[in-house]
Amino acid sequence: YSTDFEVHRNWLAITHNLPLSQWYFEATSEWTLDYPPFFAWFEYVLSHIAKYFDPQMLVVENLNYTSRATVYFQRLSVIFTDTLFIYAVRECCRCINEKRAAKDILEKPAFILAVLLLWNFGLLIVDHIHFQYNGFLFGLMLLSVARLCQKRYLEGALLFAVLLHFKHIYVYVAPAYGIYLLRSYCFTANNADGSLKWRSFSFLRVTLLGLIVCLVSALSLGPFLVLGQLPQVISRLFPFKRGLCHAYWAPNFWALYNAMDKALTILGLKCNFLDGTKIPKASMTGGLVQEFQHTVLPSVTPLATLICTFIAILPSVFCLWFKPQGPRGFLQCLVLCALSSFMFGWHVHEKAILLAILPLSLLSIQRAKDAGIYLILATTGHFSLFPLLFTAPELPIKMLLMLLFTVYSFSSLKSLFRREKLLLNWLETIYLIQLVPLEIFCEIIFPLTSWKQQFPFVPLLLTSVYCALGITYAWLKLYISILTERVPVRQKAE
Repeated sequence: YSTDFEVHRNWLAITHNLPLSQWYFEATSEWTLDYPPFFAWFEYVLSHIAKYFDPQMLVVENLNYTSRATVYFQRLSVIFTDTLFIYAVRECCRCINEKRAAKDILEKPAFILAVLLLWNFGLLIVDHIHFQYNGFLFGLMLLSVARLCQKRYLEGALLFAVLLHFKHIYVYVAPAYGIYLLRSYCFTANNADGSLKWRSFSFLRVTLLGLIVCLVSALSLGPFLVLGQLPQVISRLFPFKRGLCHAYWAPNFWALYNAMDKALTILGLKCNFLDGTKIPKASMTGGLVQEFQHTVLPSVTPLATLICTFIAILPSVFCLWFKPQGPRGFLQCLVLCALSSFMFGWHVHEKAILLAILPLSLLSIQRAKDAGIYLILATTGHFSLFPLLFTAPELPIKMLLMLLFTVYSFSSLKSLFRREKLLLNWLETIYLIQLVPLEIFCEIIFPLTSWKQQFPFVPLLLTSVYCALGITYAWLKLYISILTERVPVRQKAE
């Protein structure tokens, strides 16, 4: 089973047996509790159901414990909590403006969106094969997006505030929520040319939003503040000592940066510019989660990644404020915030790409240009998740599921925009096709070579770097599209 299976079993045991004051101090297992308090309470509730399946799974000292009853419970808990995701998808589909009159329900934008979300390959393998509760969390996010699209702003704000205290990774998209709520809810009117009417600012509405944030935060963090444990909780939520990259590099800018450093190191050694005795072997490619120093390029600090992420997010936030497009503009900003944080964040996990792919699904059914970007990002991002399933029996499963989802994505969006130009140009098509030989080399050819013992990290490195190129391209293409897009004055005013 995946490490996340043991992670959540351990969290069930911690929250079930220990008092609140020990939740964020317990360290019997290396998989300590590092999610916000609402998720800890979520595990606490689940633990009281888990005891009827197998009480032994709730013993803190039972490290790496597994049983058939434990597996059934863990899997069923994910399936049951996915009902929130299903409801959220339904609400998102209700927000779709059906401009195209399709006789066949299979060609309706709302139906295509429902399939792209409910049958999302990445979410399926991460939650139901690897094991996590992302469906439940994304359900909260999509439901908050739907409420904002329906102009039920306070509900949307409440849902997102609650989500942040379930999993803090969603703080990356908080700028999109904050600016959109300020621009669309706290300011109640625009001028005729679409510019902001400053006198329309509502102090009452800002106060209501502030109350929601403060009350949710107090409910979540208040008990730990009273216990004097807030610094300990924060240190668990933001463990900067884990290093710039995960054991498997997430396919982002830092993967390219690491690869460049590695290439320059090899070149420096061959040209005798570097002393080989002073260079640690496999410092970045040993598969360990730890801090490391780059050899040639400057080493990256958490502050540097924070600055890079802030700079990358800034243009999308400015567009949301100065080029308002309603819910569509909000979704664009949300996707760019998610992608920018994925590109430049500290210790990013490969699974975080879903934070951009899922909301981009809502844009993909509206314009051909966005559909093309979605196909590049989804195909590349989903392929980058393959290393999560690394056993031989899982190989045909992940390949078949990926193939089915990809074929449907391409065929459905191509049918939806059949009157438009091609969704992908020839260069983009060639790039995506090259994923096939890459997978054949990594899964079939490489294990048969003598390189496997000497360079075991090569398949992960190739997958990460190649996918990083596609994700970076999709990020840049989406940014260029939004920055160069002209918004009609009438749309701004509305």
